[in-house]
Order: sequence, then C-alpha cells, then structure tokens
Amino acid sequence: MQEEVLDRGLRKTVDWRLIAVYLLIMLFGWLNIYAAVRSGEPSSIFDWSFNCGKQAVWIGSAVVLAALVLFVVNPYFWDSICKPAYAFVLVLLVLVIFISKDVKGSHSWFEFGPVKFQPAEVSKITTSLVLASLLSRPNFRMGNWKHFLLAASLVLVPMLVIVAESETGSALVYAGFIFVFYREGISGWWLALIGMSALIFIVTLKAGWWLSLVLVLLAGAAYLVYYTRKASTLRYRRMVIRNGIIGIIAGVAMILVTDVFFHYGLKTYQRERIEVLLGIKEDLKGVGYNVHQSLIAIGSGGLFGKGYLQGTQTTFGFVPEQSTDFIFCTVGEEWGFVGSMAVLLMYGLLIFWIIQDAERARSTSTRVYGYCVASCFFMHLVINLGMTLGLMPVIGIPLPLFSYGGSSLWAFTVLLFIFIALDRQEKKYF
Repeated sequence: MQEEVLDRGLRKTVDWRLIAVYLLIMLFGWLNIYAAVRSGEPSSIFDWSFNCGKQAVWIGSAVVLAALVLFVVNPYFWDSICKPAYAFVLVLLVLVIFISKDVKGSHSWFEFGPVKFQPAEVSKITTSLVLASLLSRPNFRMGNWKHFLLAASLVLVPMLVIVAESETGSALVYAGFIFVFYREGISGWWLALIGMSALIFIVTLKAGWWLSLVLVLLAGAAYLVYYTRKASTLRYRRMVIRNGIIGIIAGVAMILVTDVFFHYGLKTYQRERIEVLLGIKEDLKGVGYNVHQSLIAIGSGGLFGKGYLQGTQTTFGFVPEQSTDFIFCTVGEEWGFVGSMAVLLMYGLLIFWIIQDAERARSTSTRVYGYCVASCFFMHLVINLGMTLGLMPVIGIPLPLFSYGGSSLWAFTVLLFIFIALDRQEKKYF
C-alpha cells in the first residue's frame, strides 16, 4: 500500500516532461558526437579512446548524479550551503587563473590526471542559488538601489573573474541574469540599455565613433522632446531632463569604453574574430575558417540532411572542435533543417516548461532559481548557435547537455535537477 502511494506521489510531483527532454537532448547529442569523431574510426560508439566513448561514461554518471539530486539530497540543503559554496567557487575561479595551464589563451581548467574541471561551470549553479536566497528575503525589493546593487554584484563578481580567465563565452552567459532581475521587478529600461549598448558597440566598430555619437545625441534629443511634452508637472519635467542628460553621458561613455576595450582590452585573436563577424575584414583561412566551414556544413544539409554518418564535412573533419563548440554543424549537415528544428524544439520545450513550473511555484526562491536555470540554458543556446551560424564571434561555449564535455554535462544536470527537486518538494505539500 505504501509503495502505491509512493509511486502515485512521484507521478504527480516530479515533472517527467523535463526529465524526458533532458534525456532526449543528451542522447541525441551523444549520437552526434559519435558522428563528429567518426573520421578517427572509433571501433564503436562506446570506444573509450574517443570522445564518444568518454561521453557515454559522462552520461551514465550524469544520470546517477541526477537521481541523487532528485531523490536523495534534501532540497533545503542547497539553500543552507549556497553562501559558503558561492564563496568557495569564487576562490576556485581566482585560483585557477594562477595555477592552470594555458589552453588556447584561457586559464580556466583544473587538471587531475585525465580529468579536467572548469569552475566556471559550477559557478552558474552557486550564483543561481545565492540569487534565489537573496531575492526571496521578505524585505528584499528590486526597486531599492542598495538591494539591486547587492544582487548585481553577486553576478558581476564571478563574471569579471571569468573574463580575467579569458573565458569570454562563459562570462557572457551571466548577462542572462538580467532576465531574472526583470522578472523580479527592475524597469524594462535596463533591457533597453543593454540593447543600446550592444548597438553602440557594433556601430562604433563598424562605422566609427562619430556615427555612434550622432545616434546617441539624436536618441537623447528625441527622448527629451517626447517625454518633456508629456510632463504634467515641473517635478516630472525635471526628472525627464535629468534622465535624458544621464542617458547621453552614458552613451558617450559607452563609445569611449568600446574604443578602449576593443583596442586594449581584447587579445589580437579576439579582435580579429569580431572584425570578421562584423565584415570589417575577411579571413577564411585564419580566424574565419571555423565559421566558414560551419556554414558550409549546415548549408549542405538541405531540408532533410545527408543522412546519419553520411556528412562529408563531418566525416572528414573539416570543422574544428566539432564534437564540442561546433556540434550543431553535425546536426545541420546530417539531419538537415528538420533535424535542426527538432533540436531547437527540444530546447524550447525545456526552457518553456522550466519557466512554466517557476511561475506556478509558491515560493519566491523556487521561482527565482527556475528563472536562473532557464536564463543559463537560453544564453548558452543563443551564444552557441549564434557562433555556429556566424552571427556572433567564436568565443568557445558548449551547447548544453549536447556537446562533448563532462564538467559541462554534470553542471547542467545539477543545475536542472535542483530545480526539479525544488519543484517536487512544493508539489508534495501543496
């Protein structure tokens, strides 16, 4: 009788949809990793000497880890350790800069024999947990500047340390936490500010600082004219003028920062990748080679693809890093547009269902953490696909649960299943 109650409880409290799509993404990724390394002729998909065999081990261990997080660890445990865990991982992020080997210009991996560990992957979990704890405090108000700056600092500190590791892609993921802040009450102007900053960055590099300056002045003037006319009181008019002036100053500062950051803050290969992306220069045999071969692979797939294990770009290894950062090329070439859309659908459902469960949560902590999880998946997806399709610079970031890599797979597994466990805990008692 007790077993029947337990089974019914699991069926009603665990979001099996998320688990199903998690397994589908992971297994489909494994099949494509095998296709990507097949040019080396592994004896089978389980061949340990190739990435496909190693990924099989990582997948098996990830499933065990998911079961432990969901059924063994008390969900309240994560809130109790979030602060010391955040501080510990932050120490690891700093420490790895000084004691790790240089891997393609990046200092971000600890090596323990054949096993590599990247603290930046774990940092997404600890940052999400500590944000959920902070934003769920009864007296916390996102509209309060002190509260907002405290929350923002929890995101910016690890983000800046990861930038110092030369892991630009991993650092960019932290920008996604702005969606969490927006859900919890910050003004939509912050989203507009980020969009304007990106536009200023692109225009400044593409057309020159003078055109960016003209755009900033015109935008500031339009804001002042439009909202000053709508102002019904002297106090409101003064606020509009103040905000307009601050916006213009911030825009001019962004132009200066862009110029200085691009020429002095980035390494040569990073500048070249951005220049190739923006069409400022063309280098199909150098920094633009990866993206060029990626586009050839995806474009050659057509509607239904060439067939599994039949991709020429994939089989003959024309695309570098194809089992990791450029794994989506394999999907595009061998599974075509239909297969690519199926992958996007799986990620779309995963993110949508996480947000849906987060919105239904009764506790602020679970809701905030759910939005953090959704934001991390969303940013990884957008950056990786943008990189693969030539819409973003090549900044080295995996497709979550899909690309080869143990630390990434484990980190996303724990990140997701903590949320499923929190969601299950609420459903057990309400």
